[in-house]
Amino acid sequence: LLLWPLRSSEVSWIPNKHYSGIYGLMKLTLTKALPSDLTKVIVLDTDITFATDIAELWAIFRKFTDKQVIGLVENQSDWYLGNLWKNHKPWPALGRGFNTGVILLYLERLRRIGWEQMWRLTAERELMSMLSTSLADQDIFNVFIKQNPVLVHQLPCFWNVQLSDHTRSEQCYTEVSDLKVIHWNSPKKLRVKNKHVEFFRNLYLTFLEYDGNLLRRELFGCPSHATSESVQLQGALEELDEDDQCYDFRRERITVHRVHLYFLQYEYTPTGDDTDVTLVAQLSMDRLQMLEAICKHWEGPISLALYMSDAEAQQFLRYAQASEVLKNRKNVGYHIVYKEGQFYPVNLVRNVALRNANTPYVFLADVDFLPMYGLYDYLRKSVVQLDMANTKKALVVPAFETLRYRLSFPKSKAELLSMLDMGTLYTFRYHVWTKGHAPTNYAKWRTATTPYKVEWEVDFEPYVVVKRDCPEYDQRFVGFGWNKVSHIMELDAQEYDLMVLPNAFMIHMPHAPSFDISKFRSSPGYRYCLQTLKEEFHQDLSRKYGAAALKYLTAQRNI
Repeated sequence: LLLWPLRSSEVSWIPNKHYSGIYGLMKLTLTKALPSDLTKVIVLDTDITFATDIAELWAIFRKFTDKQVIGLVENQSDWYLGNLWKNHKPWPALGRGFNTGVILLYLERLRRIGWEQMWRLTAERELMSMLSTSLADQDIFNVFIKQNPVLVHQLPCFWNVQLSDHTRSEQCYTEVSDLKVIHWNSPKKLRVKNKHVEFFRNLYLTFLEYDGNLLRRELFGCPSHATSESVQLQGALEELDEDDQCYDFRRERITVHRVHLYFLQYEYTPTGDDTDVTLVAQLSMDRLQMLEAICKHWEGPISLALYMSDAEAQQFLRYAQASEVLKNRKNVGYHIVYKEGQFYPVNLVRNVALRNANTPYVFLADVDFLPMYGLYDYLRKSVVQLDMANTKKALVVPAFETLRYRLSFPKSKAELLSMLDMGTLYTFRYHVWTKGHAPTNYAKWRTATTPYKVEWEVDFEPYVVVKRDCPEYDQRFVGFGWNKVSHIMELDAQEYDLMVLPNAFMIHMPHAPSFDISKFRSSPGYRYCLQTLKEEFHQDLSRKYGAAALKYLTAQRNI
């Protein structure tokens, strides 16, 4: 898919009846699409499951003769034998032909023999009689090999065990004990009618439940080439003092996480007026139940980063596929950050969601809040009203909370104020952390009809709308404590004006305490390290912004 914009024109002239459409022909362009200094490559279909180390497959390149340029497994169906039905006429192939779900391409040699011209001439000649391809690139590879059999290196069957409805792959997996690669070879994947599919389904589902971190060891047979990033990481690790009481916190800051961007299908069409706003949030498995409600309250684009294990990511996939609400929302980008380490890297996860927002403005929220109905449109109008394009502003959305699991959500500010007076709602964290949102000045907000400016105060952590290129969150803060506070401080240090919106609100829904807040409350060591990180953040802020940042340290000491 990444090659599509550059190379589609090179194969779009080929009529193709296969369900993959033009994408199924893109493998033919790899000698030109990939870097010219890349000598070899393994090409895999997306319906492949590996049951071994891919380094073993790479090692087969060493078995190529001097003339061989392509490594393939023989086709395990009767397709190219032409006996599946009456008048079945497949493209020419050598014997049973070859399956292109797993290909070893010796790019350097292919370029040398003029692959680009060869496959084109071959395809043009055959299309005069065949009119279109039935199996996309596979037909063209096979007719090329039939004419040039010396160029192919035949791989053992266990490197591409094909499980389509009309397959003879059982000859391979009944005779071979060590199957390397399973190829579902059908758009139906797990629903193919092969009589042995249960065995492979179980193998596949087991694979999905693996902890991907187990696979992050150095692959055998692959020499370790130190990249600048790995050298930098190793240097940072060596600088840490293992006797430091806060070693685990510091280690977490430089931990590299696996990230899967756009885990589900994502579609976004930009608005033409440059006022669009993406709701940005992060969550873990225990907040999954909030997603449907948020989608009902916010119709605009959403960027969500989900902190999960491999197994939890598969559970989330099943949850999303079963939800009518989530299935119908294509403008939600889901980005998986895979679990690693002992702390929740909350600001790292937030940054993943922030970096992958596609709009000029972002609403930096938390997933356990429900925006008021109509907030998306209101924020877009506020962006224009407050000239956000030409000024540095952070628009504050006042936060409230309910202690009730079932709430008749207010449809207006007037209704919210009534519920506030009746005690159905409270200003956010009024009971336990007043100063986190007190500077919003809720008393003024009650009667305000126009946006008003508020000043930064110690521990202020409002939810704000800012330009997408705002400062990122400081990743030293993990787990519970000061993760949003530090971000608002940096916005203030960069002279953002904090403007409270008079007709906007969001409501926090009740949930069980997180594991990290429990650790904060119960562990003196945790609280000590958080205080240490806060002091170091203040020092870094002073170095970055000079004397202007001293007010933060002074304010903290005067508490």
